[in-house]
Amino acid sequence: MDMNGILIGSGDPARLKAYYEKLFGRPTWDDQGYFGWKLGTGTVMFGFHDQVKGKNSEPGRVIWNLATPNVKSEFERLRAAGATVVREPYDPEGSGKMWIATLADPDNNYFQLVSPM
Repeated sequence: MDMNGILIGSGDPARLKAYYEKLFGRPTWDDQGYFGWKLGTGTVMFGFHDQVKGKNSEPGRVIWNLATPNVKSEFERLRAAGATVVREPYDPEGSGKMWIATLADPDNNYFQLVSPM
């Protein structure tokens, strides 16, 4: 098997599209109300889902990660573009090798910048 992407449902996908366009630019694809970006070898996609209403009340339940060799600089770039900061870059091990930064979208879905494993 190969995990190749994630689909995130929303009651207001247009709001998410505007938010993520500020961070990642124009979607890689946009078709019939669904849109997404190819980020590395995987994709993140968004679209309307009738079972999703309002903001995510448990944003820590599912967190999607973006690996980058420089978490701190990518974090600053995304923050400057308007990303909502949940937690600034931190090193959970104290080794200086593993960094994580947590961000949130307007639906309160969490995503993280992480050092490559």
